[in-house]
Amino acid sequence: MHIDYYFTLQSPWAYLGHARFVALVRRFGATVTLRPTDYGQVFPVSGGLPLPKRAPQRQAYRLVELQRFSDHLGLPMNLQPTYFPVSGDAAARLVLAVARSDGVDAALDLAGRTMAAVWAQQRDIAAPDTLAALLGEAGLPGSRLGEAGTEAVQQAYQQCTQAAIDAGVFGAPTYVIDGELFWGQDRLEFVERRLASAPA
Repeated sequence: MHIDYYFTLQSPWAYLGHARFVALVRRFGATVTLRPTDYGQVFPVSGGLPLPKRAPQRQAYRLVELQRFSDHLGLPMNLQPTYFPVSGDAAARLVLAVARSDGVDAALDLAGRTMAAVWAQQRDIAAPDTLAALLGEAGLPGSRLGEAGTEAVQQAYQQCTQAAIDAGVFGAPTYVIDGELFWGQDRLEFVERRLASAPA
């Protein structure tokens, strides 16, 4: 079974779900297309608002829910990290470059490291030095940074974003299986059920 994985690397919800998602993929032998997405383009066509523009009560409740899930999952999390909001575009292109050159597993690993860099390690994923360090920690060549800046990778990033819009995606993370959307890391139980229902 195949899953299209739409996410941003600066999303706390993607961070909370990433390791569990990867575990499900491996458990069921699913294939994955990583689709890092520019939600700055998705929100205007889907009714979403960037965090600073959301109502104060929504922003406050978001922090409550993040703490709940962090505690429940046993994942370390800085609720208001030093480098957030932060642009995830360069990191998204880097993940795509790694997927193209090193494969999906390497890209999933790098994505998880990048999310943890924001939410657990207080690192700036918009900084080239941080991205270079993450590549090194993942055992990947530093040349991927140059590849991430190519026109081909930029086009791939835009294609991911357009694919999200075309699929009706409106939030991160979203997992799409045979056209069926599962929005949010708290829907991974339903993703698991869907994978379990696939013919052997």
